[in-house]
Amino acid sequence: MGRFQYYRRIASAYLAPRGTHLSFWHETPAENPRASVSQLGPYYMTFYAKADYAGPHDDAGIPMLDYRGKIGRQYNPIAIAQWGSGNYNRFTETCDRSRKLKFLAASDWLCHNLQPNSSGLMVWNHHFDWEYRSTLRSPWYSGLAQGQGVSLLLRAYRETANSKYQESARLAMEALQAPTDRGGVTFTDAHEDIWLEEYIVDPPTHILNGFLWALWGIYDHWLATQDVASYTLFKRATATLVRNLHAYDLGFWSLYEQSGTRLKMIASPFYHRLHIVQLRILHRMTGEDEFARVADRWESYTLSRMRRTRALVYKGAFKLCYY
Repeated sequence: MGRFQYYRRIASAYLAPRGTHLSFWHETPAENPRASVSQLGPYYMTFYAKADYAGPHDDAGIPMLDYRGKIGRQYNPIAIAQWGSGNYNRFTETCDRSRKLKFLAASDWLCHNLQPNSSGLMVWNHHFDWEYRSTLRSPWYSGLAQGQGVSLLLRAYRETANSKYQESARLAMEALQAPTDRGGVTFTDAHEDIWLEEYIVDPPTHILNGFLWALWGIYDHWLATQDVASYTLFKRATATLVRNLHAYDLGFWSLYEQSGTRLKMIASPFYHRLHIVQLRILHRMTGEDEFARVADRWESYTLSRMRRTRALVYKGAFKLCYY
């Protein structure tokens, strides 16, 4: 494959995915103006396109993602939580009963599929192998899934007062509070900074968007329960970001993760935009000005055609060299 064809394929995969699992993930990131950061209510991002996902669903109406090839159609707990959150947002706007049934269907799926891992902590597993830096072997779990699941279940409890949602959220929180070497999803580095890991790999890669979404689940748990341990973890993880955000800035684009490779793993255009939205929401949650400053700087990168092109070429080069 020539270089032109390769970079065209990279652009197609990241800018205009169609008919694959990417078509679910890559909606335009958007803040939800109706979301409050002082009480549990509508979710912080709209997820409107995800709420109206037109891809395959099972007989109970639960979305499945088409990974094609050997993986095929699979349940993804992150996608199910986001689909549920998007429908919850729509329900709070319209009181449409069909939206309520969908977000409760997602919440019920999460309750029924919370399973103990090898350390006895309750997690949402992905039951398919996933090629990352190294292959994540089925079943594998994720800090991102734990955070998004907690966020949806707490809203389901708020809406219904059904204790099964509250109890499932409590159990899922235990993995968010436990270190990776004990079956959890947190990692403490040599500087005593605490990270929330989307993928549990060694050494950890500190994926930024997964860290932020997991962090919101912890914040929601504190909002809903006033649990001191959740608030302490949220504050520690927020401080980690303040101290380390500079490491995600290439000077022309943001990084997806701390890959540990000579050529760093740059964010795709979608994930760069997602980072900006996530940081603006985190600024609202914390009042920490550094998050707004970085969001503004990364927003300015998107306005430069030269920087956008440089980021795309850099992304292609990374994938040629690594994964």
